[in-house]
Amino acid sequence: MRSHLLEGKVRHRRSRPVVYALEHDVYYFALDLSELDEVDRSVRLVSRNRPNVLQFRDDDHWPVPAADLRATVLEHLRAEGEDPTGWRITLVTSLRVLGYVFNPASFYLCRDAGGDLRVVVVEVHNTHLERHLYTLRPRTAGPRFVASMEKDFYVSPFIDMEGQYTVHVQDDPARLRIAINERQGDAPLLSTSLVLERRRLTNRSVVRMLVRHPLLTQRTMGLIHWHALRLWRKGVTFHRHGEAAGGRSQGVPPPGRPGQDARPHGQVVRSGQVVHPHGQTAR
Repeated sequence: MRSHLLEGKVRHRRSRPVVYALEHDVYYFALDLSELDEVDRSVRLVSRNRPNVLQFRDDDHWPVPAADLRATVLEHLRAEGEDPTGWRITLVTSLRVLGYVFNPASFYLCRDAGGDLRVVVVEVHNTHLERHLYTLRPRTAGPRFVASMEKDFYVSPFIDMEGQYTVHVQDDPARLRIAINERQGDAPLLSTSLVLERRRLTNRSVVRMLVRHPLLTQRTMGLIHWHALRLWRKGVTFHRHGEAAGGRSQGVPPPGRPGQDARPHGQVVRSGQVVHPHGQTAR
């Protein structure tokens, strides 16, 4: 089974108008989308589309919630002009923990039949229940995937909508590194990174992650609000959702679920604008 776990650290560093840094321990699932049912059968505490301690739900992903995520991603790649025949797609994401999940960003690593990383789709969620895709291709061939995109989605109330991202992905046999750097004009604003070591996906390793990182997704949401409070107290400008968006394209919220209100902001966005060859998001 190619699906596995990833464990490591997430780091953010804001350069202005105040210097602010954070670092937290995290773990992710790296799921081969052709193995979702196999993971369900093999790992007792993980289920697909049914209740369990850890739950993968197809409809937790994509701007229009997916019924079959692999089929949806393949359709998207074809619409983007790719022929994904024989491609292997690995989703780096968090699962629901006791029924709850919030993924600030998930990453679809799309490798062709020869094993080359051809496309990275970044799926971004915000706390307004909106979802947005950035579909990226590398600037040049090489061992490290580097791509750029214009900011096209409201994420943090402490950063306005003007900016550009550069995404670096280094997918090595032992570890995965993802860095997203945001600039405004010629000046750096925010640097974020994930540095993750690979772990086998077994019943024992899943239990170990649950013990080491209890209630991870609930903790993620709590930390988002904690760091937002600290930035507010430092006097960083707060950009309200509607004011920051300013009419620019936004993602679409998924249909409401029990305990959640569907909020009709914006339009469906298939992918972000990708800039070739030149040209995370703080919470």
